[in-house]
This record gives sequence, C-alpha cells and structure tokens, in this order.
Amino acid sequence: MARITFIGAGSLGFTRGLVRDILTFPTMRDATLVLMDIDRERLEFARRACQSIIDRGGYPAKIVATRNRQEALRGADAVLCTILSGGVDVWQHDILIPKKYGIDTNVGDTRGPSGIFRALRTIPTMLAICRDMEELCPNAIMLNYTNPMAMLCHAMQRASRLQITGLCHSVQGTAMMLAKWANVPYEELSYLCAGINHMAWYTKLEHKGKDLYPRLRKRVATDKEVYNHEQVRNEMFLALGYYVTESSGHNSEYNWWFRKRPDLIAKYCTRGTGWNPGEYAYILKHYRKREKDWKVGVREWLKKDQPIDLKRGQEYAASIVNARLGGELFKFNGNVPNTNLVTNLPQGACVEVPVLASRRGFEPICAGALPPQCAMLTGLSAQIEMLAVEGHFQGDPTLVYRAVAHDPLTAAKLSLAEARRMTADLFKQHRKFLPQFKNVKL
Repeated sequence: MARITFIGAGSLGFTRGLVRDILTFPTMRDATLVLMDIDRERLEFARRACQSIIDRGGYPAKIVATRNRQEALRGADAVLCTILSGGVDVWQHDILIPKKYGIDTNVGDTRGPSGIFRALRTIPTMLAICRDMEELCPNAIMLNYTNPMAMLCHAMQRASRLQITGLCHSVQGTAMMLAKWANVPYEELSYLCAGINHMAWYTKLEHKGKDLYPRLRKRVATDKEVYNHEQVRNEMFLALGYYVTESSGHNSEYNWWFRKRPDLIAKYCTRGTGWNPGEYAYILKHYRKREKDWKVGVREWLKKDQPIDLKRGQEYAASIVNARLGGELFKFNGNVPNTNLVTNLPQGACVEVPVLASRRGFEPICAGALPPQCAMLTGLSAQIEMLAVEGHFQGDPTLVYRAVAHDPLTAAKLSLAEARRMTADLFKQHRKFLPQFKNVKL
C-alpha cells in the first residue's frame, strides 16, 4: 500500500487536484494519503475535501491529517511539496520595495529581486524537509511545486542525495495552446522543450514529422486575436524564433524589453487576453482577495450536492508516482541538475528538461544545445539563480546583491548603487526570516 505525503496540504487547489489524479491509478486506489500543514484550519478543509473525493469515487484509500512534519514523512513513498513560506504580510514586500525603486513587478515568485528573496526565505525550510526525508523516508521521491522552482531545486539538489525534481504545468499548458493555434490535436503534437523553469524553449515542435513553426509564425504575425492573447511571449517568439514556456506576465519580468518604461508596460503588459498579461502586483492582489473569501469557496465546493469531476487532470505528479510504484513509464519535463543535459547552459544549474520516471526513479534525457539567441537570456538567468543560492549557503549578502544587480529588469532600471540600496532594504525588511545570514549589511 503506497504512502503519499503532501507537505503544505493547505494549498487546497493543488491538493484536491493531485489527490483526484492519484486515486485514478490502480497502484494508488488504496493509498494512505498523508496531509500535513501548519495551518490547522486549512488542514481540516483539505482533509474534508480529500475525504469527499474518496467517498464520491468509492476508493479504498485512507486520509491522515497532521501538523507534525516528521509524522507525515515517516515511511513515505512519495512527497509532494506545495508550501508557501510566510503569508501575504511577509512576501508583499518582495513586490512593494522594488516598486519604490521603479521596478514594476507582475508576480515576483520566480526570479529577479522578488524571486531571490522568496527563495532565501524558503530554502531553509526546504532543506529541513530534505533532512527529515533522509532520516524518515530516504528512498522516497520528492516532487516540488513550490516557487521559485529553479532556485529551490538547485539548493536541495546541491545539499541532498534524495531523488528530487520540480514540476510546473507551463510546459504542457503552453504546448496545448500552441497545438490549438496550429490546428493540430494536442495528442499528436511532438516537441522537445528545454531550458530553465518558466524559461524553457520548444526547440522542436512538430506534427507527424512536419515543423509547425512556419505555420505558427504566420498565425502569430497575422492573427490579431492570437497575437493579443500572449503579447509578450508572441513578441519574443517573433524576435527569437522559438516559443517560451509560462505566461506573458511572468516572462515580462525576466528580461530587459517590456517593463522598463511606463509606455512599454501600457503597450505590452495590460491589454493581453491571456490569464496573466502583466498587471502590476497581479498575484499580490489575487492573494489579498483570496484571503478574504477563500473559506466561502471551499465551503461551496464541499456541499454534498456540488458535482465533483473525478477524471484525471493534466498535472504530471500522479503519473510520476505511479511509475515509481511500478506502473507505466512516464516522460515529463522536470527540474534537475544540468549534467551536460543542456550543453550551453551552466553545468550544475537547475534545468528543465525531459525526464523519464520509472521504478528506478528519475532519468533525465539530454536535450542538446539551446539556440544561441535563447541561450543568452536563459544562461544569464541560470547564473543569477546559482549565485543567489551560493549567497544562501555562504550566508553572504554581497553575493545576493550581485545576483540582484545582474537581473535584467533591475539592470535596465537601476544603477549599481540603487540596486545595492534596494537589496539592503529587502534584507532589512526580511531579516528575521533569513537566519542563514549572520550579517545583512551591505
């Protein structure tokens, strides 16, 4: 009987969807699903939601809910991590402080000054989870959904020999969008996607052996509805020749081109029709609203007369755990150390490449070189992430400042002295959440 542990189970949307998917596999119909969260109320809602899925599906699975991480991890076969380190009152400053310096942030959970400080606050907890796993379930796999994906996975993969990978739905989500634009069935799409999380590139995109890029270039260049859906990513595609994963709002933060002037923000980051065109503080506004009304939504979902779709979704996690338990092999895009997998990105960086999951665990697949014009931006971001993580391990705020100073959007907006002051302000604000730094003066 499989034992599958959710750390951060109070992340209700993820937990519900992943539990639903897990129970669709014969290898896990009778699993023990262990839910762990430090928030008592969210944990209880998660328990009720997952029990409702079990009851409605008639599954012989069992739910265990606990606030004790060690209890949750003992004997686990797989660990799914969806934590958020600190509430809105903490991480809002990742967005508010850079704004004082003129850096307009959309999400701020992946890279740049906001992503770096989220990583620095979260890495100690992630490493503590790894240490517990090494003691209590050393053969378990860890599937991480927590952002900033690349920096957290890089830190864990440096410090632990556990089998760890990070998962993001942007690869399959973008592939579905491109298949629709190219008018081909998603199931018939063939692609190779590689790079780093939120900045991986479809270096091959084919249907029945035919390159789809000429068709997509014409569609994006001539169809206003398609262009407007992803203005930032479509501009990047027309300029660089290859399509990048993750939304326009996210990608507008990762480069020099779209958020350095108000007129560019107005042109590219406000009118798109995709889920996240690039509005300032989009995710902060979303979380502030959700804090007020999340209980209403959960109670509505739990109503007995509310229908629940028990069909498997598109997330990778359940298929990976199934493969680990001896089920069908599964290929997915995961975040792993670069051991010459992407030949023109830094060795040792956390890269997002095809990975084969099996009973043996994870076997990454070599993706070769990125196109030079894609490798330039991606390689810089990978080096910045590695430098920020090194700053954590050395407890050196100067290394963090250097990482922030090289961030493309920061460099487009600020002088070195201004970047230093902004980094110092972020350290001052978050000092009590950064125990790895004995001194935060710059």
